[in-house]
Amino acid sequence: MDTLLNPLVLLANFVIIPAMAYGSQLALGALGVTLVYGILRFSNFAHGDTMAFGTMTTILITWWMQSQGISLGFLPTALLAVPVAIVITMVLVLLTDRWVYRYHRVHRAPPVVFLITSIGIMFVMNGLVRFIIGTGDQRFNDGERFIVNAFKFKEATGLAEGLAFKTSQGLTIVTAVIVVAVLFWFLERTRAGKSMRAYSDNEDLALLSGINPERVVMITWLISATLATIAGVLYGLDKGFKPFTYMQLLLPIFASAIVGGLGNPLGAIAGGFVIAFSEVTVTYAYKKFLTYVVPADWAPDGLVQLLSTDYKFAVSFVILVLVLLLRPTGIFAGKSV
Repeated sequence: MDTLLNPLVLLANFVIIPAMAYGSQLALGALGVTLVYGILRFSNFAHGDTMAFGTMTTILITWWMQSQGISLGFLPTALLAVPVAIVITMVLVLLTDRWVYRYHRVHRAPPVVFLITSIGIMFVMNGLVRFIIGTGDQRFNDGERFIVNAFKFKEATGLAEGLAFKTSQGLTIVTAVIVVAVLFWFLERTRAGKSMRAYSDNEDLALLSGINPERVVMITWLISATLATIAGVLYGLDKGFKPFTYMQLLLPIFASAIVGGLGNPLGAIAGGFVIAFSEVTVTYAYKKFLTYVVPADWAPDGLVQLLSTDYKFAVSFVILVLVLLLRPTGIFAGKSV
């Protein structure tokens, strides 16, 4: 029995749980991208740095709270800072829309103009974040580090492999489930959500129905800012914060949205987990796992790793290219918000 359980625990420890957490982070990030695309009709390349800004704001507020002795005990203090950071990020994206995007929207600019504009905003936001908090790694996770400790797990079970389940991973998965449930309830059940869906399906017909386009745009940006901040903070709690990393994270986020079907919220969630599990499984070193499941004479000498973790974003790129070549509409073709 131990021979069977040890490799399963090993896979859970280094593949299944990390991929579930990472997939939840990508899904929340991709949801923000796909909502903006589905309703405002352009790919927002500034989304990754919006995540970075929201996370930076959370870190600064968290540090202040920690200096004042404010904490949540075994949970990260950052959870108290997130609501304030969301509001600040909302203000930033609304100002960006009013000062930049609104002009192009009034003049009926083509989507490529919005895309290029978002790239410019991306660089401005990235520079702003690096100017305020610096370029180095920042840690802001306090409280209990593990829900399940590997050493205690070994003692309790007698297995050779220990299961480590980090608090940040548990928070990520639970938060993602709650946020997704609330978002789908909002889109399906509320008047504002139905207005967004109608505007996404047919803009002209929605306007004839009396829907206020500026209100739809504002709600879209508010939701996008909320999703960006939550996704960024969860990623930062799990893996640490470095401003430039969030610009790199834009590739797997867009890959998730496109794989699932750009403009489809359900597709963004599915795409996030496809990308996450692909990256983790391809970059995992299977040497120790294979020593459990194959005869001793067949045990490998090398790491049995298809790609180094330094190239994990290359997996997203390859999947993105294949999807664009073979199924450009993604998994959920023809869907919309």
